[in-house]
Amino acid sequence: MCLGIPGRLVEIINDDFQVGTVEVSGVRGSVSLALVWDEIAVGDWVLVHVGFALARIDEQDAERTLAWLEGMGQAYADELRSFGASRIHAAERQTAR
Repeated sequence: MCLGIPGRLVEIINDDFQVGTVEVSGVRGSVSLALVWDEIAVGDWVLVHVGFALARIDEQDAERTLAWLEGMGQAYADELRSFGASRIHAAERQTAR
């Protein structure tokens, strides 16, 4: 299953490669921020799909969507496991924003 999942941007890992850490339901993963780079800041909510933050989203919409996704049970748990296991290798080179 492939879902677009809401997550909160918790840190910028690498400015040069536009990579950040996003937290989804307590699980953290690194994602590309290239598509939303000029419109986001740490603390913002984003819609994440296949390792990319696709759009900045409203906190209320994010929370409603997460509540609905959690109701999916195992399919959502599997998606979270995949998200937490993903890594962007460029994230290894750190710079501060």
